[in-house]
This record gives sequence, C-alpha cells and structure tokens, in this order.
Amino acid sequence: MTKQLCVMLVAAEASGDDRGAGLAQALRRRLGDGVRFVGVGGERMAAEGVVSPFDISQLSILGLLEGLLAYRRVMARVEDTVALAVREKPDVVVLIDSWGFTLRVAQRLRKLDPKLPLVKYVAPQVWATRPGRAKTLAAAVDHLLSIHVFDAPYFEAEGLPTTFVGNSALTIDFSVADGDRLRRRLGVRQDAPLLLVLPGSRPGEISRILPPFAEAVAILKAARPDLEVVIPAAPTVAEAVKAQAGAWAHVVEGESAKLDAMKAATVALACSGTVTTELALAGVPMVVGYRLGALTHAILKHLIRTPYITLFNIAAKAFVAPELVQDDCNGPALAREISKRLDDPELRRRQAQAQSEALVTMGRGGPNPSEAAADAVLKLLAERKA
Repeated sequence: MTKQLCVMLVAAEASGDDRGAGLAQALRRRLGDGVRFVGVGGERMAAEGVVSPFDISQLSILGLLEGLLAYRRVMARVEDTVALAVREKPDVVVLIDSWGFTLRVAQRLRKLDPKLPLVKYVAPQVWATRPGRAKTLAAAVDHLLSIHVFDAPYFEAEGLPTTFVGNSALTIDFSVADGDRLRRRLGVRQDAPLLLVLPGSRPGEISRILPPFAEAVAILKAARPDLEVVIPAAPTVAEAVKAQAGAWAHVVEGESAKLDAMKAATVALACSGTVTTELALAGVPMVVGYRLGALTHAILKHLIRTPYITLFNIAAKAFVAPELVQDDCNGPALAREISKRLDDPELRRRQAQAQSEALVTMGRGGPNPSEAAADAVLKLLAERKA
C-alpha cells in the first residue's frame, strides 16, 4: 500500500489562504486520497481539510511598530506551527507569502530537520526594496514558487531554484459574477453609480485606511445623494468593518458577493494589495490609497526603489491608477480623484483599458498558478526521492 503524502501548508493572511486552498485542490486532483493536508490557514484552507491550530487573524500585522508590539505573539504562533510539523511529520512544507512569519517558521524547521523539503510560495518583493532578502530566503528554503515574471533573476543569483507559477489573482473567473444580482440583493437601482470601497484585510489597515476612505465617501455622498457604496469585507476584519462602516455602506461577505460587487462597480477606492489586480481583471477603474504607521513610512521611504506601490502600475511603469499614499491619502484628495472618474465615462474606459494591458505584462494568460504550483511541488519531491 502506497504511503499517503502529507503536505503542510502555512498561510497567515487572506490572500495566502486563497493560494493555499487552490494548491490543495490541485494536489488532490492529482493524488486523490493519496494526499492529506495539515498546516495553518483560514476559512478556505479549512474547507480543504487544513485544521489550523490558531486563528490567523492573530498574524494580520501591518507596520514596524505593530510588528514589534506583536513580536511575542508572533513567535508563539511560530512555535505552534513548528510543533504541528514535528507532530505530523509532513513530507513537504509550503510556506505562503507573509515574509516575517513564514521565514521564521522555515528557519526553525531547517534547524530541526535539514532534509525536510521547504517551499516558499510568493517571493518578497526584492525588486522594490531590501534586496538582501533574496540571500536570506535562499539559505532558508529549497525552492521558490514565484507569482511575478520578474522575480527569478534576483533569487536564482543567490542559488535558489525558482519556478514562475503566475498570480492566482489573474485567473479569477468573472464569468460567474453578476453585478445586477448584487444590485437586486441590496436594493440598489440598476442605473445608480456604485462606489466599491476595499479598505484591506488586516486590522492595522482598517484602523489606518478606513477613516480617510470614510471621509472621502462622506464628501462624495454630500454632493451625490444617489451614490451607493459597497464594501466587500474580508473574513479577518468583517466585524470591525461592519462596526465602523455599516451606517454608510452596504457591507457584504463571501467570495461570490465580492466578485458580484466588482462587476457592479462604477469606480473603486482600494487599499493597495492583491485586490487591485482583481479589480483590474474585472475592468473596474480605481483610485488606490494606502497609509502606514509614521515610523514604518519614515524608514521605508528610504528603502523603496520603485515610485509605485500597485503591481499593475509597476508592470506598466506608469501611474495607470492614481496612488495616494500616507498624507496624500486623505478624504478630500481621494474624493477629488474618485469624482473625476464618476463624472467622466471616457476616463473610466481609458483607465480600465490601460489596467487590462498592464495585466498582460504581469503574466495574464500564463499557467494556472495552482496547477503549476502543484506540479512544481511534486517535481521537487520526485527529485528528492530519486
């Protein structure tokens, strides 16, 4: 009887939870009952059989100061994760995104069992800041699964084998999304302008970014009484979003509702992150806003090597979508940029087209990420066995 393969998947944020679930599904398609999963994740990975020893919202940390304050808690969760690996004895560990947390897990596992195959899924953005992380990662893991076509040279130069698998955000199937369905469900007129607000999936993002977003909405609604506002809330912050925004926005939950909302939207106001790629794929023109803690921003502004924070802007080497960062991320400035797009259908059309073209540069139309990641993991295991 063939031994069942044990795969440990570790994700600490909503986007990583999505990738982990997709990878689990792809591996199960190949191996059926010949694989079992253990690890750390959220709701989507739980649906694939990953029973997490703790709630990953404990690891949703933004900024240096918040990271310092949470250090003991994070290290305790690192130990919990390592203990799970010791108990379950996985054949391979896949560490998804979340640089600080997953690096510490990798380093601990490497010391405990140098022969255990470790795979990092999603590279740190060394092309934007802190290139020394490439060498650090190369010493900690055996293989990198990259979501950007421009990642590989930085890591291969440090001796880390890298496989480009593509960005799962580029493969979302919007054919099943229905904007009219969302409008009917919420009682929103079909012809009413709809602003989609996406303030992030970490508690720190909600506390820093939702207030200026709320101020922008108040300014917009004062001038446009017919403007409808929808917030698709990530599971990690849904209750906080409802408490802070339930009085002025329709708050919806779940992946299906999020995709419907994206198809229904006239314009979006989005926190920088994976969601901007999803919006671009849905054809939604957007304004991007972001705020960090003052200390984090003061340090990072001397380290960042790109003028852009949005991936499709980086790919296009242009501000295809406007980015209002730090002090510029304030209610009046955000409202002005959104107003321009609400008032000008041609501007919306041009921006949506430019966003779409940038996605091609990012690798849209390439391999299915989950399938490619599954192939890479199984190939690594086959090479180790040989």
